[in-house]
Amino acid sequence: MDIRQLRAVVTVAEVGSVTRAAELLHLVQPAVTRQIRTLEQELGVDLFERTGQGMRPTQAGAVMVERARRALNELERARAEVQPAPGEVTGIVTVGLLESTSDLLAEPLVTTLARDRPGIELRLMTAYSGHLQRWLDDGDLDLTLLYNLDSTPSLNVRPLLRERLWAVAPASAGLDGGRPVPFAEAARHPLIAPASGHALRSLVDAAAVRAGSALDVVVQTNSMRVQKQLVRAGHGWTVLPGLGVATDVARGTLSAAPLAEPEVWRSVVLGTPRSGRTPPAVDVVARALVRLVESAVTEGTWPSAHLT
Repeated sequence: MDIRQLRAVVTVAEVGSVTRAAELLHLVQPAVTRQIRTLEQELGVDLFERTGQGMRPTQAGAVMVERARRALNELERARAEVQPAPGEVTGIVTVGLLESTSDLLAEPLVTTLARDRPGIELRLMTAYSGHLQRWLDDGDLDLTLLYNLDSTPSLNVRPLLRERLWAVAPASAGLDGGRPVPFAEAARHPLIAPASGHALRSLVDAAAVRAGSALDVVVQTNSMRVQKQLVRAGHGWTVLPGLGVATDVARGTLSAAPLAEPEVWRSVVLGTPRSGRTPPAVDVVARALVRLVESAVTEGTWPSAHLT
């Protein structure tokens, strides 16, 4: 098993075609086919099957692709770290951002690092907290924002802030950020909610119990964008961090207000792996991200948030 075989397997899986993979790898098609067949013979299993839609990994092939991609990423990181210019911090850093924070933090983080640390290659991933935590545990992220999480045997957690959750409604509802909405009032409307088991959904369900309110969940989704889209279309209300709807409220496409009776809060933390050394580039990016978060809270661009 060698690097060329791993690259061939990953590339064919990504593009679904030996011909296209050969073009991307700057090889002739028979060379790519030979690399895959040699690896299959070594492993004693088929890694791909031909379908009408192209080359599709088998069950064994999917496992191999996942592990090969991770191995290739680690080799890229090693190369970047051991070949720096004198006095320059270099490396590849993969950062996870909560979906609700990406509009506020992604561009400033890229701008800051491009200006101050051009030797760092930044990779950004956005998702809900549960997905980000799993990717961090699996080694696919170097650091990530998470919420409502304490340190675990595998993760170091640094508390950053607490933020209040808001009721989000169509613009015609006329919610006002200066007038909190009782939870019971929000619960009287059909609810577009994250899927059961999601951390944000758990906060909403717990608040409903405290308020003595039954929820009428009409749609469950794992996408904040879809939540807001369905609210705009009049299918119901939803609950999101104020940061996630600040732009929509400013544009007049949604209305929103903090929840009350009870208030509902979430804590945002920075998570990093507990095991292994922390590369200098990861430390640099972590400090830059923390500074951006603190500035957003102190300058008031992160609604209903308080530093911890």
